Amino acid sequence: MAIHYYCRHCGKKIGTIRENIEADRMGLFFLTEEERKEMVVPQGDGSVRIQSICEDCQDLFERESKFHEYGYLIQ
Repeated sequence: MAIHYYCRHCGKKIGTIRENIEADRMGLFFLTEEERKEMVVPQGDGSVRIQSICEDCQDLFERESKFHEYGYLIQ
């Protein structure tokens, strides 16, 4: 099962893990049920899409805290 990481703010692909990794090793148990529903999206082909944050958006949020008000950023 492939795990694809995408930035939830700008949509940029962060990376892919193609190894079989158990959910416990990924730390998904730290997420609440609501966070899991928002961030972990099973795909039709058996892979999983994880909504995360890329370095560019993280840097932007650190510099401009007002951007936390928006759900999507265009860079």
